[in-house]
Amino acid sequence: MPHLLLFALGVTVAAALFTVLVVRYKSPKPRRREESENYYLSIDKKNERQQLGRLEDMATVDLSIVVPAYNEEERLPVLLEDVRAYVQARRKTEPGFSYEIIIMDDGSTDKTLDVAMEYARIHKIRELKAVKHVINRGKGGAVTQGIQSAMGRYVMFCDADGATRFSDIDALLAQAQEAQQDGLVIAIGSRNNQALSDTVVERSHMRAFLQWGFHTYVTILGVRGVRDTQCGFKLFSRNAARLIFPNMHVERFIFDIEILLLAQYQRIPVVEVPVNWHEVAGSKMSIVRDSVQMALDLLAVRLNYLVGSWKIAPSSALPDISRMDSAETS
Repeated sequence: MPHLLLFALGVTVAAALFTVLVVRYKSPKPRRREESENYYLSIDKKNERQQLGRLEDMATVDLSIVVPAYNEEERLPVLLEDVRAYVQARRKTEPGFSYEIIIMDDGSTDKTLDVAMEYARIHKIRELKAVKHVINRGKGGAVTQGIQSAMGRYVMFCDADGATRFSDIDALLAQAQEAQQDGLVIAIGSRNNQALSDTVVERSHMRAFLQWGFHTYVTILGVRGVRDTQCGFKLFSRNAARLIFPNMHVERFIFDIEILLLAQYQRIPVVEVPVNWHEVAGSKMSIVRDSVQMALDLLAVRLNYLVGSWKIAPSSALPDISRMDSAETS
């Protein structure tokens, strides 16, 4: 019996030490925003930086589209063309539809920013805002900073590669409007309806296995009810975004999981919507290396919330969502 007690004590101490080490040394630490990152460029005022909006302010447009982009000079125009076609089609039936597209150039070393601005000039897209990060933050950091500057009644982010058909946003909007409670809802794209498509079948067995393993790991660590956590096509009501993004810590790939954990903790409805998706060459992600890093980051995130190192700001510390923007969620 004494041996069992000593063994149990040893395991407990080892687990506690492991938790402390993970929380102390593996926890994501977002960097502060540089002053220049509070401004954007648009074709309205050539070469003159303008102040970004704030998520806590009242909405001024129907939809904000945030696009994190790192060295995307080749793939970004495809997405921009898809967005432009969607806007043109929607305005035929809804002439008053308003939007903004925020390109978050995440410290690119190529001409991503120039390509975005040139596209806006050619097609006279005054709604395009281009922001340049001084150094690379990571996809999660770019998304978080972009959404905290968004001015839409609904706010979304999508990947710069155009892998998801942009017009599928209508399906997310429809499901979000049905599922929202007290102005709170998140609608996320799901690629699982593509399980029998040629695109997905052509993926390597290793990639399929790692994705299955990651999903299982995510479920064990507490994110349940979502089949595709990593799809880069997510929509938020403005008030849901206000509760999620001021609380974000993760700036790399695992940020999607923190979004879902924060939604779960705050009982924000989440609806998963099938989208049309195809694989696009040129991914910046290393499947094996980044999967291992994501697993470690996820453990750190879960432990930080579990032991209380990371606090979730209560709604009283955020804009009064019961009072503000009632017109936005009607």
